[in-house]
Amino acid sequence: MRLPGLTPWCRVHALSEVDPAELRALGFRLVLLDRDNTCVPRGESDPAPDVVAWCERARERGLRLALVSNNWSVRALRQTSEALSAPVVTFAMKPLPFGLQRAMDAAGVPKEQTVLVGDQLFTDGLGASMAKIPVILVDPQSTKDLFYTRLLRPVEARLMASVPYGWARVRDERAHGAR
Repeated sequence: MRLPGLTPWCRVHALSEVDPAELRALGFRLVLLDRDNTCVPRGESDPAPDVVAWCERARERGLRLALVSNNWSVRALRQTSEALSAPVVTFAMKPLPFGLQRAMDAAGVPKEQTVLVGDQLFTDGLGASMAKIPVILVDPQSTKDLFYTRLLRPVEARLMASVPYGWARVRDERAHGAR
C-alpha cells in the first residue's frame, strides 16, 4: 500500500549507504539532515564516527549540509551541529515545510538542488513532499522514540513494506533524466 506524496525517492538502511558522489552527480548541492535517529540515536548528542565521516565525504564532494530538527533541546542540537560542522535549523516543525525552506534559504540553494535525509515517513517524508524536495529514508538508529512516533512506526512499516532498499530507483531516474 502506497500513498501519493509519501513514497520516498530512495530508501537505505543508514546514512553511510548514501553516496555523496552520486548525489553531486545528480545535481544536488544541499543535503538537509534530520537529527534524531538519522544522524544521532534518539536521546544522545554525539553522532557515530561513520556519520561524521559521511559528512566529511559529502563536503569533499562539494555538498553543503544542514541539520533540520524538530527536537527542542537547543543545547543537544548545537552539540550535534558542532560535531558535524553543519548549521542547524531548530524547531523545524516538520512535516510543515517552513523549517526546510529556512535551511534552503540560509544556504542559498534552491529546492531543485536539495535533498532531505530522515528516518520518519510522517515528518521527514511528508515534510519533503510538502517542500517539493526528494527524501531519502533511512532506518532509525535506535528503537527509542517519542510516544507518538512509537504509535506511527507500525503504520510506517506497513506503508514502506513494498518500497525496496537501495539506489536502483535513483540510478533508473538518473539514466532517464528524471528526478
